[in-house]
Amino acid sequence: MKLYPAIDLKDGVCVRLLRGEMTSATSFNDDPANQAMRFAAMGFEALHVVDLNGAFAGHSVNQNAVSSILDIIQAPVQLGGGIRDMEGVERWLGAGIARVILGTAAVRNPAFVKEAAKAFPDKVAVGIDAREGLVAVQGWAETTDMHAVELAKAFEGCGVAAIIVTDIARDGLKTGVNVALTGELADAVSIPIIASGGLKNVDDITALKNRAGKPIAGAILGRALYDGDIDPAAALLAAR
Repeated sequence: MKLYPAIDLKDGVCVRLLRGEMTSATSFNDDPANQAMRFAAMGFEALHVVDLNGAFAGHSVNQNAVSSILDIIQAPVQLGGGIRDMEGVERWLGAGIARVILGTAAVRNPAFVKEAAKAFPDKVAVGIDAREGLVAVQGWAETTDMHAVELAKAFEGCGVAAIIVTDIARDGLKTGVNVALTGELADAVSIPIIASGGLKNVDDITALKNRAGKPIAGAILGRALYDGDIDPAAALLAAR
């Protein structure tokens, strides 16, 4: 299982939100590149970056902050938030992003996501953000009537590199990862599944690893890592 420390960008700084609410942002570092270096020094080999402003605006906003991260670290970076067209996909992959994450676009324009996945093999992931099992879009501001599993199945066999599933109700609260939802998606499709939202300690990583059924490919570490509730070395050991 691969672990991805999260760098969520709002107005150029690293923040964490509660349940995805922009008004609940807590700033942790005003230098995203410095935060990326800290995570690399801890031993993490990949990063998960989200342009929060971009998710609401529908286009990339924190370009300078993302570029500063790419300029300073060697680890692969996956980026989501506001990437809604092929131009955006091509621009970020050309800039050095290892994998783009398409969330709202997966619901609004699934044909585009499939086209991008075909054009850029292993470079396109789908972000499925769920509230009580139903998919949310537009920076989590709008909940649809589509179930997360239904959306995941729609991308079976089209070349999507991974699906990142986030339980919005748990995000930023450190109440524990939703193993059941993550596992439901993992068992429903052949696409690798990455868990996100609510991870509170190393036991959550172990729970994801030890669940019956198809293996979970990865997990995203957020507030608990920033707060010091997760020891990086112990987390990496558990993931291995």
